[in-house]
Amino acid sequence: MSTPPPELADRIHVTRSRANPGGASLDAEEAIPFRSRKPSWLKVPPPGGPTYRELTKVIEEEGLNTVCVEANCPNIGECWERGTATFMILGDVCTRRCGFCNVQTGKPTFNDPLEPLKVANQVKKLGLRHAVITSVDRDDLPDYGASSFVGVIRSIRQMAPDCKIELLTPDFRGQEMPLARVIHERPDVFNHNVETVPRLYPKARRGSKFLRSARVLKMAREMGEGEVITKSGLMVGLGEEFDEMVETFGILREHGVQILTVGQYLRPTENHLPVVRYWHPEEFEALEKAARDIGFESVAAGPLVRSSYHADESAREAAIGQAAA
Repeated sequence: MSTPPPELADRIHVTRSRANPGGASLDAEEAIPFRSRKPSWLKVPPPGGPTYRELTKVIEEEGLNTVCVEANCPNIGECWERGTATFMILGDVCTRRCGFCNVQTGKPTFNDPLEPLKVANQVKKLGLRHAVITSVDRDDLPDYGASSFVGVIRSIRQMAPDCKIELLTPDFRGQEMPLARVIHERPDVFNHNVETVPRLYPKARRGSKFLRSARVLKMAREMGEGEVITKSGLMVGLGEEFDEMVETFGILREHGVQILTVGQYLRPTENHLPVVRYWHPEEFEALEKAARDIGFESVAAGPLVRSSYHADESAREAAIGQAAA
């Protein structure tokens, strides 16, 4: 089992500030207060570039949703300026209630039948090079939303054939047929985030199961027959340990995952799960090294890394690694 380097392990147990960034692991009862000052490495300048402003305008005009906005992603400005964006289909109300997620939960009431065309039109209009399509969980639908993913893929391929398509899907309750319909369309990248280590699932991912998610990733890899790159992501800061993270990496790799992302959990509101501690950038470096040693073809690990962070670069790196294998 991999462990952090000795000099790093010593520092992990040293309190760094009032907010305890990178310091001792805390029990949930001793978690970092919501309004505590965040460490310097979690601060980013506010977005405001020309591409960001244009994308904000058209998304509002079309009534589209993006996970970039819904999840308060800290990288929204950087990614949108790079020509990548993450569209969220099937509405903005999720049928599950994960303890870390900022998307509203409840009973969805409406699906826009024109949504696939609207998304594809904006992908074309903005000249996006890499579009990520995600959705809320829709356990209320017979196919769990698979047909909408199919519609978006087909629409983008017709209207913006040069744009790479990455999907970030729910687990489809582990059902093979909805997943098979999606993979049949051959997205360039299929992503399903496991989010955290298995031990924390009962607390962080109510309604989900780690091994079910891992199986979805394995099935996607097999159904794609080498034409679809598979990807998953995790957060740190919920109380996991370094060795648990590395063990989870190993399970994902055994299930055929090629791209891995790891980032710091940031508590959206006081009603969400607390941050147990902030991991130091050097700890992310150790995690990235451990993941690459396991055999992932692309790894992005850092405090501000999110699932779609530099998604275009990760996809290219994984494609090169796959071709060389």
